[in-house]
Amino acid sequence: MRKGGRMFTEGQQSVLAVTTVVYFLLLLGVSVWIGTRQIRTYDDYNVASRNVSLFPLILTYVGTAIGGSLLLGIMTNGYVSGMGQQWFNIAILVVSVLMAVFVMKRVRQMGERHHYVTIGDFSAHRFGTAARLPTTLSVLTAYCAVTGMQFVSIALVLDLVAGIPLTQGIVISWLMLTLKTVFGGLKAVIWQDAVHGTLQTVAIFGLFVLVLVVVGDVSTVTDNARAAGEGQMVSLFGIGAAEVAVYALTVGAYQIVRQDLWQRAWAGRDLKTVMTGYWISVVLMTVTIVMVVWIGVWARFGLQIESADPALIYYEVIGELLPFPLVVVLIVALMATVISCADSFFMCGASSIVNDIIRPRLARDVSQRSLLWWSRAAVIITSIIALVLALAVPRLVELWVTGTAMLVSGLLFPTLMALYLPRVSGRAGVVSMWAGLGVAVAWAVLGGSTGIHPVFLGFPVSVVTYLVLHAVDARSGALVGYAGRPPEQDPATSADPAAAGDPDAAADPDGRVSADAR
Repeated sequence: MRKGGRMFTEGQQSVLAVTTVVYFLLLLGVSVWIGTRQIRTYDDYNVASRNVSLFPLILTYVGTAIGGSLLLGIMTNGYVSGMGQQWFNIAILVVSVLMAVFVMKRVRQMGERHHYVTIGDFSAHRFGTAARLPTTLSVLTAYCAVTGMQFVSIALVLDLVAGIPLTQGIVISWLMLTLKTVFGGLKAVIWQDAVHGTLQTVAIFGLFVLVLVVVGDVSTVTDNARAAGEGQMVSLFGIGAAEVAVYALTVGAYQIVRQDLWQRAWAGRDLKTVMTGYWISVVLMTVTIVMVVWIGVWARFGLQIESADPALIYYEVIGELLPFPLVVVLIVALMATVISCADSFFMCGASSIVNDIIRPRLARDVSQRSLLWWSRAAVIITSIIALVLALAVPRLVELWVTGTAMLVSGLLFPTLMALYLPRVSGRAGVVSMWAGLGVAVAWAVLGGSTGIHPVFLGFPVSVVTYLVLHAVDARSGALVGYAGRPPEQDPATSADPAAAGDPDAAADPDGRVSADAR
């Protein structure tokens, strides 16, 4: 095998560093312009005015799904562990198709009718106000983890292009992304994702084709792997069942309760735009991840790069195959991939803080200006939590899988019940959220050395807890259509004073089921 591709000279590092700074300043300028010219209301900032058209919606779906940590981490996993890492992609694809067929339309219709901003709005509507806190904690646990993961991704880039140590790079990336996101909100995120999504998709497709041309054909890769005594590395089944199960119950199941996905369903111009954009993005996302894993495998057995640090395989591949000007383009594409993911996750965590924790404690007639101020403050709060996680756990895929496990353990089953059951138990929803999240977090902290993933305990506990309490309440006749009020009628979140004083304004006070829950 050849040694890994060349890294960069001091002159090249200077060019890359200047390019990175200029690119970020451009993004910051666009965010400031959008923030000062186009953002006037709470909905402008948190759900992009609910009128996003098809093209940016497709690319923000793709840009959010494929982050820098995925590009770097999954390519590394392909290089180290082989083609079995395609099960990561299969898990996401299967759930994404189920999401498109059974969930997205319902999410869009309910959100449009009741003006949801977060999953917390939905869970509080179906299960009662007490559901807001466990929902918010589940979302924050996941999204602060994956936001922190993007800080680590950028820090690795900064280390490579400018020689900045990892810890300092994490802090710098935190500052850069926080500034950009504070100004522009989700509206700036989505429009910048249109650019980032295009850049990252074209770059990955181009790199895949180049690697394929250089390698020659698939049989060359297979023959080289077998000659090295590692034929299982090119087999789709060269992966353990337990690892597949972890992927299925974390990054797979997580797709159903991805708040960033729900928010984009509410941000789209209409239902047709949302559904068309989502289906196209699923295809693009699947093909892209397939190519990323292939590049990792081909780098090892096709290009025969011997990497001393597999985490750098992306850089070694582009350094091996491309002249420096194109390397600069691929580094910018990587930055675009990271940023498009990071700012989206920022907004998810921040919108949960402002909508589900801060707003219910503000006056009912709070001004839009005050809500915007609190929305931006929530971005800063989210960023600090994510920074702490990034500094504590600077391992990309581990940070992502652990974060998504908490979200799945706390929210997945009660959310599915709330989406499909005409009558629910508010008590079952709230208690099952706390039980699943609590067990998963406790096991991650106290039992991680046993090898049993937290999701294998937290998720079953949530399922059993909900089913038992739902059955008990069904026998006593305590099931209801909605245990809480929708956001537009909830005195904690509505600006309408009448909502607080009129008991008849409650959503389905007698337990009847509205049309969108049937």
